Amino acid sequence: MIDKPLVSIITPCYNAEQFIRETIESVIAQTYSHWEMIIVDDCSKDNSAKIISEYVAKDPRIKYFKTDKPSGSPTSPRNIGIKQAQGQFITFLDADDMYCPTKLENQLKLFSDGVGIVFSNYEKIRFDGTRNNRIIVGPKIVTYNKLLESGYIGCGTMMYDSSKTGLMQFKHVGQEDYVFALEILKKGYVALNTNSVEAIYRIVGNSRSAQKLKMAKRQWTVLRDIERLPLIKALYYFCHYAIKGVLKFIK
Repeated sequence: MIDKPLVSIITPCYNAEQFIRETIESVIAQTYSHWEMIIVDDCSKDNSAKIISEYVAKDPRIKYFKTDKPSGSPTSPRNIGIKQAQGQFITFLDADDMYCPTKLENQLKLFSDGVGIVFSNYEKIRFDGTRNNRIIVGPKIVTYNKLLESGYIGCGTMMYDSSKTGLMQFKHVGQEDYVFALEILKKGYVALNTNSVEAIYRIVGNSRSAQKLKMAKRQWTVLRDIERLPLIKALYYFCHYAIKGVLKFIK
């Protein structure tokens, strides 16, 4: 493994006993084996910690950490995971989602000098695991300006090269994964899409992404308050976001 870069997979977890086994198994099934999975438990009240501990005992690549107190969002757990990461390449996987077997292998192939992020298309499934071919397809290349149009880069598909960007941290804001990707691309890097489905995203009824109006307000806040775009420019990108958001929701 000396000639292969280590990939750090960051997984925030809160009350995920129903799904965490599938999530971990999807990492174990990767065709690229030089990884570490850092699971950060946000003080779960169910059996998540017990299940994770079973895997930690069997596979040294799986590591368990816990927050001091419940944070209520994936931001703090992800940041804790990033601080603990040993890998050059860092990627993310929520505790109710899954990777496809070739996710790490196919994404690592695309990194080159100007590439800061590699991401992939993904499939949406229902809470109970029902699948009906709901595939979300992103552009082949995403620049900073392109990303302002819409959240093309699903957090569960994103991998970034920390040797270029440093160990970046998520901000405690709405749309934190979107802002995270914007910060990387704002440095002048581009994001490349593998053009393949490499992750499975579970639609949870009370997930933040299911709250469309709140998400729209957060998008506007990102454009105006965080990225500080002029009003006309912000309106231009927000219109793109609204149209693409409707199309994504239909899928």
